Amino acid sequence: MAVTKSRIVSGSESDVHDEPHIGGTRVTVQHLHARVEERGLRPETVADRLGLDVADVYEALAYYHRHPEEMTAIEARRQRAATESETLEKPE
Repeated sequence: MAVTKSRIVSGSESDVHDEPHIGGTRVTVQHLHARVEERGLRPETVADRLGLDVADVYEALAYYHRHPEEMTAIEARRQRAATESETLEKPE
């Protein structure tokens, strides 16, 4: 049986992102999770719209669920950045 190497690149291994993403793209695991599991889009639809293989989408979803602490930390970091940005943009 042939084994395919994972296309998921962790944030610590990446030169592009500070979070896991599909290798050779800028599409993050978090982005794919949001489209499929939060918005309810079909993995095939997401793959087609982003020019990915549907296997990449499923692999990203599996990564998301295998690394819950990492995904929670990424979301917390994004929330902090959004809050800081809002604070800087408010007029005095």
